[in-house]
This record gives sequence, structure tokens and C-alpha cells, in this order.
Amino acid sequence: MRPGTGRFLVLACVFVCAACGLVYELELVALASYLIGDSVTQASVVLSVMVFAMGIGSLVAKRLRPRAAAGFGAIEAVLALVGGCSALALYAVFAWTGDWGGIWADGPRYLLVAFSLTIGLLIGAEVPLLMELIQRIRRQDAGGAVADLFAADYVGALVGGLAFPFLLLPLLGQLTSALITGAVNVVAGGALVLGLFRGDLTRRARWLLVIANVTVLGVLASAAVLVDDFERAARHAVYGRDVRVALQTDVQEVVITGGTHGRPLDLFLDGRLRVSGQDARRYHEALVHPAMSGEHTRVLILGGGDGLAAREVLRHPEVHRVDVVEVDAGVVRLARSDPALSELNGHAYDDTRVHVMTGDAFHWLRGAPPATYDVVISDLPDPGITASTKLYSQEFYALARRALTRHGRLAVHAGPVSARPRVFWTVDTTLRAAGLRTAPYRVTGHDSGFASGPDRTAGPTRAPHDWGFLLAGQGERPVLRLRQGQGAPRLGTLTQVGLVAGARAAEGTRVGGLGASTLVHPRY
Repeated sequence: MRPGTGRFLVLACVFVCAACGLVYELELVALASYLIGDSVTQASVVLSVMVFAMGIGSLVAKRLRPRAAAGFGAIEAVLALVGGCSALALYAVFAWTGDWGGIWADGPRYLLVAFSLTIGLLIGAEVPLLMELIQRIRRQDAGGAVADLFAADYVGALVGGLAFPFLLLPLLGQLTSALITGAVNVVAGGALVLGLFRGDLTRRARWLLVIANVTVLGVLASAAVLVDDFERAARHAVYGRDVRVALQTDVQEVVITGGTHGRPLDLFLDGRLRVSGQDARRYHEALVHPAMSGEHTRVLILGGGDGLAAREVLRHPEVHRVDVVEVDAGVVRLARSDPALSELNGHAYDDTRVHVMTGDAFHWLRGAPPATYDVVISDLPDPGITASTKLYSQEFYALARRALTRHGRLAVHAGPVSARPRVFWTVDTTLRAAGLRTAPYRVTGHDSGFASGPDRTAGPTRAPHDWGFLLAGQGERPVLRLRQGQGAPRLGTLTQVGLVAGARAAEGTRVGGLGASTLVHPRY
């Protein structure tokens, strides 16, 4: 083979291996963020451990340079197997271990670090061996060889980084995309060594490499065939056996269990229990009705795509218009079409007063007309979740304040008080920094597992025992009271006495000296 052709094939292999390596890296970050939560922490752990391991792998690879072809072939086979099966292994441990402890006190987090370390070691060992192989084709100065290799490596990383979110993830999903990436990896590495550098291998080494590559391909292909069955079994292990709806929208995974034959309906969004049939009324009554004591002809609901907050708002006959801003149109479609969920939300979306806007609440508020709404209900994911941190920022609340009328009120779900008091009182501090006066209160739950916090669990032992809320307004501090008399809806769980008691209980947990959370300085 001509040296130019040989160099091109080596650089093409570098390109493919770099793309596969970055896909493994992004796969770990995405899956860990989904399963464990707190995407900033998980990305930092994966990237820092992997980059450190790449340096160690480069040092270790120096000992393999005399057998560069055999070493590279073996490394690619192992990397394809480990990287391709990493998502399956993480998901399996998450599904079947169940309990989640502290930040490093459980199997899934240890496994995440182990995979990051192993994949980083293997990726780091590639470049020194490829440098040796490309120099065997035609000697050139070290600077030129490094430039060629790194150019192919970085371009491959670009392609892999773009292919993962825009091609692999939406079309194949996390598990299948990792398996296919592993197959591409082992084929590229094996083809380069067995095709171009087979003369550097003994006959025994060639057969061993062929057997190893075929075995890896067989394992990955078998896993790809069984991945749907595996995912169903893992989903049942996480959510129970009465999973009725499981779909991936453009934004998140949505799972519904129960809702038939007398079983309470549970709605999970990205693994978090967001609606529990046992506690849904208690939570939404506490969120909505204290804010409805006063003028409430125009109401804005931020989040709440399940329609349950809208159901409570519509119980007040004076309401003329309800605007719902929900980021996930798939949740709204499900709330309209699923018989059990639409029955639970009282068919709120069939009411002509309800108008749905799809979009991010922060960006929508930037264009909202000022002084428009008498009541704004913030029924959003918790501040402990990285993706929703901006929705609990001073800037966000300033936008919400601008949308309120002079005597308007803002109701905010701020997470559990007893389990995360610093988070709850940070939300309070942030609201006051935005120029709003606040009245905190809390409501206890039934220990149903309705995880109002960032924990991804369906187990009642990990669920918070209360929900914290903040009623905010401009000017004077809002008074916590429920509507009384004619036209006031009859509530099933919330009473004026309970509301006052919840306010006293919340005050007893107050944490002082906290700063406001902003976009450039998040504190959750």
C-alpha cells in the first residue's frame, strides 16, 4: 500500500475512534444526569475523571509501543465492549438497586466513576499507539505527526459531539446508540489492525484479535436485539408492574402508572414522581387557593402541564382566562387524551377559558405584557434540579412581578421545608430580593412517595413529608387566607386553620443569612 493511502486510513481510524469516544463520554453525562440528577455535578465528575484517566492511559501506553498494533487492537475491543455496555450497566444498577444514599454512598455513582475512569484510560492509550503506527508507515517530524493526529481527533470529536444529541439520541435512544457506537468502534479498530498492520502480528495474535472482535460484536448485537425487553424489565423494576404509558417526548421521559381498576394514578417526569393520585389534591389545593383570595379574573400558570393546577383555578367561577405556559407539549397532549389523567384534572383543557402556550417559562415571561395577571401560579420543577435553577432566580421573579397587576399575587412551590430548609428559604430570600413581600407556609403529605424534590425515586422512604409554598405580592405582605362565603369552592383537604398552622410550622424552620439566587450566582 502506498504510504499516503496508509496514512489516510490511520487518520480515518483516528477520526472514527474520537467520535466514538466522545459519544461514550456524552452518554455517561446524559444518563447520569437523568438517573442521578444535578447535571452540573455529574458532568463535572465524568469529564474530570475521564480527562485525568486519559493522561494516565497515555503514560501506560508507552510500554505498549513495541507491540503497538496488537495493543491498539486489544484496546479498541475492550473500549467498544465497555463503552457500548456502559449505559446498559448504569441503567440496570439504577433500576434494581433501588435505594439512593448520599452523593457517593451508592452503587450507581461508584459505577459512573468506574466507567469514566476505564473509558478515559482506554481513550488516553489510543494516541501514543496511533502515533507509533503512523510513523511506521512513513517517518515524519514529531510535530507534523502530532498535528495530523490531533486534527483528525478533534474533527472526529466534533462529529461525535453533534451526532449524539441531534442523531443518535432522538432516533435510537441512549441504550441502543451506545451499543451501535461500540460496534462501529470495534469494527474500525479491528479493520485497521487486521487490514493494514497484520504483518506486525503473529498468527496466534491475529486469531486472538479476530475472536475478540467477533465476540464483542456478538455481545453488542445480542444486547441490541434484547434492549427493548431489557428496558421494559428495568422500567417495571423502577415504576412497578402497572406501567400504563411510557413515552419519550422532545423534552423528557413521561411514565404513567395506575389510574385504572381503582389504582391511584402516578405521573413520573424524567424519573421523578410529579403527580400522585393520593396527594395530588392536597398539593394543588395548597398551591392555588391561598393565591385566589382577592381579584383573580386573569390567572397565569407557569408549568402545570398535567392540568391539575388549572383544575383548581377553574373552581373559582370569577376566573375569565387561564394561561398555561408549559415547556413540554407532550405532557399537555397526554393530559388531554389519557382518560385517567384527564379525569383527574377535571378535563380542564376542555374549558374554553384555558389557553396553552408551549415554551420555556423564563423566555415567555420576557415577552409577557406587563400588569396583566391577578394571579401567577409557579408550578415548576424544584430548585434542586439544575435545569430549573433559572426558574427560581431573582431575574425570573422580577419578570413575574412585572406581569402582575398592582395587587396581584404570586404562588411558588419551593420544595420540601423539612428535608431542604436552606433551599426553601433561599427561594424566600430571592423573592424578596426581586421586590416582593412573602408569606411562607407548608402542607404535610401522606408519605405516598410524591417526590416534590430533586430525588429520582418512587420509594416512600425517600419522599419528603411536606411541601413548602410561598405566597408573594407587591406592596404589603400578603395575608394567608382562603375564600369564604358564596362562590368559594369547597376544599377537600385544606382549611384556614391548617393553613395558619402550616405558616407557623414553616416559620419554625427559618434559616437566616442566605443570599439571593441569580442567573450568574445560583445558590441551589
